[in-house]
Amino acid sequence: MSQEADAAGADGSVTVRRDGAVLRIALDRPSRRNSLSQSMISALVEALAAAAADDSLRAVHIRGGEDFCAGVDWVATNDRQRPRAGDLVRRIPHAAHRVIELIAGIQLPVLCSVRGWAAGFGCNLALAADFTVAATDAVFWEPFVDRGFSPDSGATWLLPRLVGLARARRMLLLGEKVSARDAADWGLIHQAVGPSQLDDAAEDLLERLASGPTVAIGLTKQALGFGHDATLSQTMTQELFNLELACRTADFKEGLEAFRQRRGPKFQGR
Repeated sequence: MSQEADAAGADGSVTVRRDGAVLRIALDRPSRRNSLSQSMISALVEALAAAAADDSLRAVHIRGGEDFCAGVDWVATNDRQRPRAGDLVRRIPHAAHRVIELIAGIQLPVLCSVRGWAAGFGCNLALAADFTVAATDAVFWEPFVDRGFSPDSGATWLLPRLVGLARARRMLLLGEKVSARDAADWGLIHQAVGPSQLDDAAEDLLERLASGPTVAIGLTKQALGFGHDATLSQTMTQELFNLELACRTADFKEGLEAFRQRRGPKFQGR
């Protein structure tokens, strides 16, 4: 992956930057509250797919600007000749949906820091992350029904598992907006902090994640996802396979040695 890669132009940009072991992804389309163009979605897919295969990375950070992301730019997407039948079914699984799958499935911790609006796809992007820290003036919104169409990008899967059916219905069927404070209280996100504290809170959490045992963190994330749709017995079997892999890492040995010496471990992500 290049040190700096931009998908720029009138459709906005996604900047991908290496910062030590952290991959930093920034959405930049302030004129449309960071609603995503097709080129931005393609850049996200490319960056996340490359990160999944990069053994030198230990965490991913996704952020916006004054607004995190106001969803997919449906106006631009549909401002063209009427597509043939089945266009959405053919196209979206390889675009917006692929972003959600990569964030949820990549064996690296993913953190989103949110200011302003996280709406539609932007809301689901934040919910798919392992940790989302938001400024207290941020707003999470699923406006699909308000716009006359049904949810996508995992909304009907993510929300019930995070906040239960009753609150999921409020957000998806009634289109209720949720403040960052309520989102944190509900368990929708990790933490809500004052706007001036957001960057520091995100960096503190990134430092913890990027200095942890990366393989064990990735395997734990995988097991959590697996357990959503598995029995207890199946989940414990999966945990054993993951444990077998984790026990073969240098970080496992370092963790044991640090315990014996009564000191903090110095994990290398290997």
